[in-house]
Amino acid sequence: MILVLDPSLNDLSQNEICLKLQKKGFFTRLVNQSGHLIIAVDGPDEESCEREIRTWHGVVEIISGRNSFYLASRRCQRRNTVITDASGRKTFGGDQIVAIAGPCAIETEESALVLAQKLKESGARVFRSMIFKPRSSPYSFQGLGRAGIPIIREIKRQTGMLILTEVRDPLEAELVQDDVDFVQVGTRNMSNYQLLKHLGQIKKPVLLKRGMGASIEELLCAAEYILAHGNPDVILCERGIRTFEHYTRFSLDLGAVPSLKELSHLPVVVDPSHATGKSSLVEPLALAALAVGADGIMLEVHEEPDSAFSDGTQSVRPEVFKNIVEKGRRIAQAICRSM
Repeated sequence: MILVLDPSLNDLSQNEICLKLQKKGFFTRLVNQSGHLIIAVDGPDEESCEREIRTWHGVVEIISGRNSFYLASRRCQRRNTVITDASGRKTFGGDQIVAIAGPCAIETEESALVLAQKLKESGARVFRSMIFKPRSSPYSFQGLGRAGIPIIREIKRQTGMLILTEVRDPLEAELVQDDVDFVQVGTRNMSNYQLLKHLGQIKKPVLLKRGMGASIEELLCAAEYILAHGNPDVILCERGIRTFEHYTRFSLDLGAVPSLKELSHLPVVVDPSHATGKSSLVEPLALAALAVGADGIMLEVHEEPDSAFSDGTQSVRPEVFKNIVEKGRRIAQAICRSM
């Protein structure tokens, strides 16, 4: 269970509550995050002690259940979380919808720079700069690795775009954190709790993709790991889940967008590229994502999809991306937002 404490409690009172719980045989973990003070409690017979604990000074609320996501919930914070960049400008979670675009993985410096400039001119604000690629097959292109870091640095210098890259472990997070604006956790690592804990301790916003077989609650619990370890800047990403349908790569759960916004204050992004696996389906689903309230869309874009090192079948060309943004701006205007 989780105890929500009065945030004005001093350190001595907080420790006294933890000590009383420990004397009853409970394991406790105190979390002080963005003005919210909670104690995670685990142990036998939690329910039998609830009535007594509710009477203790400083205990505001008790939330039952081991899979609670209090910090990510509307219960904890009613207002939407707004992510800002290093200069303090609003990015995700505000009135403006953000377009993230770029190749599945960076291939060469020259091609990445040319594409980044085109995407910026078409309305992309964040460039997909993937250099570490987790792949289903060990023989598929795994990204440029460390050799891609200078390329990321050059893209940012020449274009001024915000940079997003995926990391698979704490070491990769340390390698790129000085050169990127957002760190992505891919679907395969949504339940990599050691990575999530580490990302909770760095000062970079984290884009957290829903696991391909994960429920909405499991996604929010994964976000809670990052929040509970000190990082309040988490962006949730719906990217399709596995169902019995095989025509598309995954099934895009657009219902997850309003559901997540109902349950959580965190921004929500949709990735129709990975969800469909088909470039022809990216545009309609990207526009639908905007209509149901997504704070951003993430699209894979490549100059020559047929010759892409990876995921060419789901990549759209730059001119298609430009068309999506132009239509997206009209949808944004209809729902009182901008893009």
